[in-house]
Amino acid sequence: MHIKTTKCNRFCLVASVSNQEVFSRPEAQGSFEALFRSFEPEVQFQYFKSFRRVRISFSDALAAAEARLRLHKTDFKGKEMRLYFAQSVHIGSPRLEPPKPDKQFLISPPASPPVGWEQSKDAMPVVNYDLLCAISKLGPGEKYELHTATPTTPSVVIHVCDDERGDSSAPDDSDQDDKPRPLRPKIIQTRRPDFTPGVEQ
Repeated sequence: MHIKTTKCNRFCLVASVSNQEVFSRPEAQGSFEALFRSFEPEVQFQYFKSFRRVRISFSDALAAAEARLRLHKTDFKGKEMRLYFAQSVHIGSPRLEPPKPDKQFLISPPASPPVGWEQSKDAMPVVNYDLLCAISKLGPGEKYELHTATPTTPSVVIHVCDDERGDSSAPDDSDQDDKPRPLRPKIIQTRRPDFTPGVEQ
């Protein structure tokens, strides 16, 4: 990608012109340029109609400063004209270079890890054996309260569900003589109606 660069130093002035005739009529441009050629005959002009700006390039810094001092906020064709010193712009290369790959490893997927990067080790899982022991002793329909409710937080309770086969998850001799639990009803899918393709008239 190439970009066009123009060297603009402290000898440049930028004029803010509200009068549109400066950008369309040669007579108005001649009158405008004559104001600045009185300070330096070899002054150069660049017109930017869309921004209503004119860049005036001087070869002498004193001439540019004097023109700005005398013509700033003066009347031109019934409109106020303002002058500003252009900022110094320095571009080392005529091409637009890509940014430095300082944080390129953050791009997904990364090309390679940064220098000195090491994978962190996973921490050992925390097993609450007291909780596992309490749950193993519970039977169907029983519950175990982990946290008691407070005025601002709810309680956390674990309920033991029945096995899908209707058997208890915890062995209990007292449940062997109980009546068998009824089987859960099976969900029957709705049958798709028959479709006979017809002939369109």
